[in-house]
Amino acid sequence: MSYSLRELHSATWAPFLPWLRIAASLLAPTKDALFTTPASQFAAGCDLLVRLCQHYPKPAFGLTETVVRGTPVAVNETVVLDKPFCRLLHFERATACRQPAVLIVAPLSGHHATLLRDTVRTMLPDFDVYLTDWRDARMVPLAEGAFHLNDYVEYVRKFLEFLGPDVHVLSVCQSTVPVLAAISLMASNGEDTPISMTLMGGPIDARRGPTTVNELAQSRPLDWFEQQLIDTVPGTYPGAGRRVYPGFLQHMAFVGMNPERHLASHLNYCRDMATGDSKAATAHRSFYDEYNAVLDMAADYYLETVRVVFQEHRLARGIWQVHGKPVRPHAIRDTALITVEGERDDICGPGQTHAAHDLFSGLCASRKHRVSAESCGHYGIFSGNIWSTEIYPQIRELIYRHDSQKAAGQRAKCIDAIAA
Repeated sequence: MSYSLRELHSATWAPFLPWLRIAASLLAPTKDALFTTPASQFAAGCDLLVRLCQHYPKPAFGLTETVVRGTPVAVNETVVLDKPFCRLLHFERATACRQPAVLIVAPLSGHHATLLRDTVRTMLPDFDVYLTDWRDARMVPLAEGAFHLNDYVEYVRKFLEFLGPDVHVLSVCQSTVPVLAAISLMASNGEDTPISMTLMGGPIDARRGPTTVNELAQSRPLDWFEQQLIDTVPGTYPGAGRRVYPGFLQHMAFVGMNPERHLASHLNYCRDMATGDSKAATAHRSFYDEYNAVLDMAADYYLETVRVVFQEHRLARGIWQVHGKPVRPHAIRDTALITVEGERDDICGPGQTHAAHDLFSGLCASRKHRVSAESCGHYGIFSGNIWSTEIYPQIRELIYRHDSQKAAGQRAKCIDAIAA
């Protein structure tokens, strides 16, 4: 479906959506109705039709409070660096308590950074959290120039330079590759690198445990992706004329990976609405409000990611160069490595993220850590119950351990300097 047809579809449905919402509201059943009626079924159908046809804007993070060492504190979301394709957010807590700083690098792979809301929420009591908030490419004017995979790597480097060396990095899914590249380049250049690097469910070596995503990338030439998936932003948006991989096409691909599950979920939602089960219906809306909110990716960046990461496996093979400089993970000696995988990850299969350990030949074994979660899918790695009760406690302990070790090392150096 081209961008112009998608816009026509949205414009055609727009006049009907308010009336469908009114019908759904007027005919909705009372709370926890004992049985359905034709009216309640019609109302549920109207509500579902609205949700299938409406536009989903970028959700808000909505993180205004946390608890630090037993004390409730306010959280203020601020922009500390603003670049054309990404903002660096700081979830500033109203506390004088000093805790380690963590940069969470969100993936740029279709969804907004708000997909990591639960990740941020879980970490706020224990860390000073920063997050990359990638912009929708259709909202970036052409005058801002192109955006490539190499630019993503440079953005990460700039954010790390801004935050300084006393920071920990946590990256999710697609972002693990450019994050590893950025820190490798910093190490090769003799720059200070972060205290620790956590790679979660990412395609460090997509040849291992191949999934449907990997098989698709391998089965088609790059020209096919460009011809079938790339379109131009229409004139109604600030980024008019920019070539992108449209968000609505990505959303169709997401749904296409598990169509039966999504169909069942929507049918259950219709039933819950018809019977007045507000709790179940609210849970459905909460998930799909986030899941259905997608962004456009710059075409150059997307195509280069397909080629470099999924077709040529340049990082894993040791042949990737960023702006002519080789990416050498073995140069990293001062940044602890933590890798996280889910046993049932159907996007980045088991083995793809732990493969990073083979690339870090310059890092001692005591600074390498693997975390594996049984019965855990891709999204469960960074959100939900398994994340909060099994994965996060291990990450928190490892980050604090390495943070303390660096602090102890700095104190020892200071004492030696005074003695000298």
